[in-house]
Amino acid sequence: MKLVPLGDRVVLKELKAEETTKSGIVLPGQAQEKPQQAEVIAVGPGKVEDGKEVKMEVAVGDQVIYSKYSGTDVKLDGETYIIVKQDDILAVVK
Repeated sequence: MKLVPLGDRVVLKELKAEETTKSGIVLPGQAQEKPQQAEVIAVGPGKVEDGKEVKMEVAVGDQVIYSKYSGTDVKLDGETYIIVKQDDILAVVK
């Protein structure tokens, strides 16, 4: 099965959370902060707003930073994905 986002939505796959702090302290699962960095898996076609076409600014394979409390978690084939609107993506990591 494949996720195909509609409109200006983007499917993201979270990158792994840090398991140790910079000082070397190992964090248990509950203490790990949810990462805000993810890889773009799929991109919708864009949308039309006020008669103007809004193009997608991210592409499949980009690593992005997204808003902390945005998106919808979806489980598919044992993997967890996040579907967010393009407006919820804050930056592309290069």
